[in-house]
Amino acid sequence: MIEKNYQPADIEARMSVVWEDSLAFKAGRPDRRDAVPFTIVIPPPNVTGSLHMGHALNNTLQDILCRFERMRGRDVLWQPGTDHAGIATQMVVERQLMERQQPGRREMGREKFLERVWQWKAESGDTIINQLKRLGASCDWSRERFTMDEGLSKAVIKVFVELHRDGLIYKDKRLVNWDTKLLTAISDLEVQQTEIKGHLWYLRYPIEGKTFNPEDPSTFIVVATTRPETMLGDTGVAVHPEDERYLKLIGKNVVLPLVGRKIKIVADDYSDPEKGSGAVKVTPAHDFNDFEVGNRHGLRRISVLDKEGCLDLLDNEDYLRDLPEGASQFAEEFNKVDRFVARKRIVERLESFGFVERIEPHTHMVPHGDRSNSVIEPYLTDQWYVDAKTMAKPAIAAVRSGETSFVPKNWEKTYFEWMENIQPWCISRQLWWGHQIPAWYGPDGKVFVAETEEEAISHALGYYVEQEVITPEQGREMALDRNKREGFITRDEDVLDTWFSSALWPFSTLGWPEDAPEVQRYYPTNALVTGFDIIFFWVARMMMMGLHFMKEVPFSTIYIHALVRDEKGAKMSKSKGNVIDPLNLIDEYGADALRFTLAAMAAQGRDIKLATSRVEGYRNFATKLWNASRFADMNHCAVPDGFEPAKAKETLNRWIAHESAHTTREVTEAIEAYRFNDAAGAIYRFVWNVYCDWYVELAKPVLLGPDSPAKDETRAMVAWARDEILKLLHPFMPFITEELWEVTAKRDGLLALAPWPLKPAEPSPEQLAMLAAAAGPTDPVISPALVMPIFDHADFTDPKAEAEIGWVIDLVTQIRSVRAEMNIAPATLTALVLAGASAETKERAPRWTDVIKRMARLSDISFADRAPDGAVQLLVRGEVAALPLKGVIDVAAERTRLDKEIGKADADIKRAESKLANEKFVANAAEEVVEEEREKREAALARKAKLLEAMERLKQAS
Repeated sequence: MIEKNYQPADIEARMSVVWEDSLAFKAGRPDRRDAVPFTIVIPPPNVTGSLHMGHALNNTLQDILCRFERMRGRDVLWQPGTDHAGIATQMVVERQLMERQQPGRREMGREKFLERVWQWKAESGDTIINQLKRLGASCDWSRERFTMDEGLSKAVIKVFVELHRDGLIYKDKRLVNWDTKLLTAISDLEVQQTEIKGHLWYLRYPIEGKTFNPEDPSTFIVVATTRPETMLGDTGVAVHPEDERYLKLIGKNVVLPLVGRKIKIVADDYSDPEKGSGAVKVTPAHDFNDFEVGNRHGLRRISVLDKEGCLDLLDNEDYLRDLPEGASQFAEEFNKVDRFVARKRIVERLESFGFVERIEPHTHMVPHGDRSNSVIEPYLTDQWYVDAKTMAKPAIAAVRSGETSFVPKNWEKTYFEWMENIQPWCISRQLWWGHQIPAWYGPDGKVFVAETEEEAISHALGYYVEQEVITPEQGREMALDRNKREGFITRDEDVLDTWFSSALWPFSTLGWPEDAPEVQRYYPTNALVTGFDIIFFWVARMMMMGLHFMKEVPFSTIYIHALVRDEKGAKMSKSKGNVIDPLNLIDEYGADALRFTLAAMAAQGRDIKLATSRVEGYRNFATKLWNASRFADMNHCAVPDGFEPAKAKETLNRWIAHESAHTTREVTEAIEAYRFNDAAGAIYRFVWNVYCDWYVELAKPVLLGPDSPAKDETRAMVAWARDEILKLLHPFMPFITEELWEVTAKRDGLLALAPWPLKPAEPSPEQLAMLAAAAGPTDPVISPALVMPIFDHADFTDPKAEAEIGWVIDLVTQIRSVRAEMNIAPATLTALVLAGASAETKERAPRWTDVIKRMARLSDISFADRAPDGAVQLLVRGEVAALPLKGVIDVAAERTRLDKEIGKADADIKRAESKLANEKFVANAAEEVVEEEREKREAALARKAKLLEAMERLKQAS
């Protein structure tokens, strides 16, 4: 017997244990040996993380796909795991050491510090995995991987060494995003652009050969900058090649104020004649755009800041070279001064010499580290790089050819734009936690890249013997005696960017580079579900690595989901205080309600505006299903052995079979097309409207009546339709459906492993041949019974039953609508006249008279050739049904009420349209505020249309 009340927490805890104990989610189950594989790799969450709403959406959608395919007979591998999250994890442990007043990592040393990090990972690193289990994620948890585990580390080292050997990994001095607090390069994804109210300084740079005079514009050129402190590293001034103001100055020099260095005026399209003075200073070592301008014109790169963001001038050979006599005094004065202190002092010095033309307030975006919150510096430093441009070419071609496709397709444009303008990928980080770069340096700085230290030593000894730096005898002695070669080579201290190891995720998790059978069976994967923000950082890099090392794309479909925002459309952030914690929602409403909410709102290309009320609404939906199942159970509804719904005799029962088949097809096709919201909408309508509101209600007279063959059939059909619902709903709401399946179906086996309702038809020999040709030699033999239902499938339809029951439903629905519009009290019974009814209607109406009268609050149903005067006419499936309302309602009072409501709607429309017509409002208001006004307008327009429709009906009753 089903418990009286639906209690999500009890069900979720119990079902989680049932699934785990039965190994329901394990890939490679014996019963799926001959099944076609279906593989998804989880976007590995940071080991430091906890479940946020983005994780909840992402993993809900993946789980829907995995449960769906598992029920369709596929051998599903949903590969779980976590990312070591270099900076984040190192910061967590360092903060922990500081809070406990223990020695820091520098005092502790690398080896001891890493032991501490591994200890923290063992104690706290599984938090998010347990939270994903609470969400209902059906991963094969027995295969959980970690980007720093032994197997994945082996893959990372092999990839680095092979790419270096192929010339695709190299060391170079380039600009990187530098965090002056964490003292490491960081990726673009770890940089947050923050709007800052600052200043724009217009500086006068004297033209060489002319006596500088602040009052004489012919003696100087004006440049504008937001960063006066970096001017010390200027090596050029750029003007547009077609800017007539500066044509005669191109190729000449200016004298850098305060410094005295002569720098060239160059012509470059980067300079915009419409902005500022049209001339820009070029600081190649401190600006990414300037770096490219400098490369085009062969300008020197002079870095004037150190790693901590202080001026570095005194021992800086690049800065001091070619300076006029006496300039070193300035270097002494400003050396090791913090960049922001230096800015103020440099501006004061420039003003004292007349080099500042003017200062304007200026609001602009300044990059900040997302973890340190310090201003990020473009910093010139030696780092390891991947030749991303070369590796991107096959990845671009794979998407263009359709080997891999994006859903929605418009994201392909973004992918191509990024990939076709790709820059070298900086893969080194100045951290200790991570994959240490497998590179060693000899005494002269020569680099030796190898998979092991022993291999690197062997290469180094051979090289230095060949170069006659050491003798062959010394080489042999050092090879045999570790003590004699101690310190001969030293390992690179840097670690690899976290994205480097996660780029290998689709195949490293399967056991590569070992010849593991899982690699052959489960690679390439089928689908990747991820957010748009990591298309470049993760998706593109998996494409590059997969094609280079596996010679196949890592996934055939990339589904990109949108953001989860708050109910007003604002992006969630701690600073705004609008973050919704999914774990709190699970605690209050259950995981099923949260999952269904996210799926129902996951329309392709549209952000989700999440309101707690929506989650509460879908918890009520679960309760509705629970109560309907309990009603069926209490009325002894069960599916007898051998029951065939297609052979049902009762019209109502054949109708529910017809509707069930239609919904099954609708849900199946929507999931296949990644239209999760459409699939959720279809099953919601079927459960709430078709099954609960209509079928169960229409079946009650039979169920509560005397025993009969019709009652037996209806009991069976109520239970059968409920079971079909549980199957269709399971991918979305796994906990409640598994519980109800266990309690009511009383069959062996889990719902998670039960067959999907839509059975594939037998494929033709041609189709089987096509699938066999697509499969590799190591793939299993494809069983026709397990082939995906891409073929035409058998489908139950009964148009006659649909026409009859559909007529009853439409008639009752329209009558209820009119009663609501006209404010007719529930206790007031009205008459109904079926005007000019067809023979079919005359034949079916008597069968449903009692039901229609009860459900539509009618006093009588009669037939007439035409509608009576003063009756509201309804068009129901092409025939007229009339409600005589004369004397039932006060027409004049009702007209007054509707006029008033229409006036309110007009006022709301006018107010919203006035705001939206205001260009200043649209330009300056937050995106979510503008969208809210659009929604208000649309709601008011819809409300007005309904009121006008009611007014037209009222005229009929006059």
